[in-house]
Amino acid sequence: MCCRRLAAVRPTGRNVVSTMRTVNLQELMDDQTGLRDVPAVVAGLSAGGVRTTATRGPVVVTAETCFRIASLTKVFTSVALVQTLRDKGVPLDTPAVELLPSLAPDWRADESLTVEQILGQVSGLRESVDAATVTALGDGDGALLEAARLVVRAGNEREPGERWSYYNGNYFLAGAILAALRGTTYESALKGKLLDPWGLAGTGFDTSAASVTGWKGATELPLLAYPRIRRPSGGLWSSVSELLAVGEYLLADRALLEEIRRPRTRSDDPMAYGLGWALGPSGQMYLNGRLPGYRAAMVLVPDGDYVSVALTNQESALPALARLLSDMQQPLTGDDIAKAVDDFAA
Repeated sequence: MCCRRLAAVRPTGRNVVSTMRTVNLQELMDDQTGLRDVPAVVAGLSAGGVRTTATRGPVVVTAETCFRIASLTKVFTSVALVQTLRDKGVPLDTPAVELLPSLAPDWRADESLTVEQILGQVSGLRESVDAATVTALGDGDGALLEAARLVVRAGNEREPGERWSYYNGNYFLAGAILAALRGTTYESALKGKLLDPWGLAGTGFDTSAASVTGWKGATELPLLAYPRIRRPSGGLWSSVSELLAVGEYLLADRALLEEIRRPRTRSDDPMAYGLGWALGPSGQMYLNGRLPGYRAAMVLVPDGDYVSVALTNQESALPALARLLSDMQQPLTGDDIAKAVDDFAA
């Protein structure tokens, strides 16, 4: 059965809660044929601060169950770095080489490259540093800085700001900058700046007892460790409950939110993109995450005081998650963004 479409009423913040009462999240989830054979899926929305969650699948899960969230980790890296820069009075357009002076002797990238161009995926860096290359650097405290060194040593293939291109090397570099600014490791910097202050006790890089294993089709996958050096781009575990909290914190800090949602892309780029988020036709902020055995997706509608997220432990389920999230936000925007959420480059 195809999913029912809901009439758009385009509410403002004052009547968003009454509008979202027309959305039956459990019914929308149950309508998704692509979710019917999924071991576990959890979805949630927060509208005007009022939360609704739903679950599906034979594996018993709740809004507190942890899944790998893959590239949704970039939201955390970006927010923590933007906050740290703000706290220290360092502008986002500061050249990155000034914040990582130890890399200056090996810096072959454009020296005008800024932090916001890195977070906005418009760095123009040569995309020659892959997962296998950085994983080989090991798990020591200094490995992330060495990964950043490889990224900037490769130089630029186009001028910064010229073209959007999704490259995890940008976030290896961003993670190294965050660690350097806070004088600690990336993990400690993220915990101290974001996870602890926001009360996200269930979000982290370790596999908790509240986590579920991932599946590829009918095959259950082993719980493999995620390389430490790649964590700034995709290493976190989290839950629907805590991801909704992240969205609510962003909606409450309008100055931070406006900085993150401002496009850093040009009109002829493949997509509109802010700092860690793709941008939809009505100002939606969205992204997805993909790792073996898991899929994740998240949508914010800032002008509707709305955030939604869906997590699953079945890697074939992203199209159905994208359709579910699109239908959830459609009463607010009138937009069908399922293809955009599914196609996003994470």
